[in-house]
Amino acid sequence: MSGSAPDRVHPGVDDRSNDSATSRGEAIAAAEAILRPALGQRLQPGRSIAPLTSFRIGGPAALFVEPEREEDLAAIARAVALTGVPWTILGKGSNVLVSDAGFPGLVVRLGRAHQWMEREGTRMRAGGAMPLPRVAGGAAAAGLTGLEFGVAIPGSLGGAVRMNAGAHARSMSDVVETVRVFSITDGTGSVVPAEEAGFAYRTSAFVRGTLVLEATMALREADPGTIRELMDEARAWRRATQPLAEPSCGSVFKNPRGDHAARLVEAAGCKGLTHGGAQVSTKHANFIVTRPGATAADVRAVIRDVRARVLDLFGVELETEVEFVGDPDTHRV
Repeated sequence: MSGSAPDRVHPGVDDRSNDSATSRGEAIAAAEAILRPALGQRLQPGRSIAPLTSFRIGGPAALFVEPEREEDLAAIARAVALTGVPWTILGKGSNVLVSDAGFPGLVVRLGRAHQWMEREGTRMRAGGAMPLPRVAGGAAAAGLTGLEFGVAIPGSLGGAVRMNAGAHARSMSDVVETVRVFSITDGTGSVVPAEEAGFAYRTSAFVRGTLVLEATMALREADPGTIRELMDEARAWRRATQPLAEPSCGSVFKNPRGDHAARLVEAAGCKGLTHGGAQVSTKHANFIVTRPGATAADVRAVIRDVRARVLDLFGVELETEVEFVGDPDTHRV
């Protein structure tokens, strides 16, 4: 599409020292040699990551690991620093599209040790691998309000913080107080206060190279019945407006300033637009759904077509909210 900006590489991907398949292969082998003694069988070569995404499509990761301990994180940072292996971070996979060729490097996904939550007065602390709806449910059970919107967002807490996820005119930046992170690029951890987190619309300072290990959210006490009503409304809204029965990645495009991506896509006549096994949802125009046999290339073709039509008709260049995981030669749309 002439003049259009390329879509974003999935945050965290580092391809600087890997200009060819040969150098990537060497880096992968070297990284595996470093990680195997530290991680044992938890390091999985050739792991399929399609089942870990809500689209359920895409190829395998050359290397896959779910770090549990601080020592695991240190080993990953060391392997990346010494080998230059390409790497990326995966949460619950609810807003990613994995290339059909997979990811030619190391995919890092927080393990079960990072699935926990606890109440501290009017605050909730939780690990980065906790599903956001479960954290919202935990807050509700504790009689704390402010996180009800999270019940409608099917991602991990870490991913929600990194992308400042939101719904119903609320977002994570409204409740996050502090974030504990680990930087893969320099192998250090830190606690970041919300005012230094760089929160903006669907982004934060954590989108490149940072694992969100935990977050503390400042909430308020409220009537449990009122909290349940708000959560029921959020669930009902999601069921009524989103194609939950079909694989998708959630919202594909960011809302342009002062407008809604879904309105533009529908006004451009794109509802139902199909390429291969991928289709713009007939229920919600900012969703792309897939059928059995769909490929990432099908989804990219739909995205490309939608962006071209909206740009041609309205002069608006839609920016993708979905993140692309895969070889830099194949993930542009």
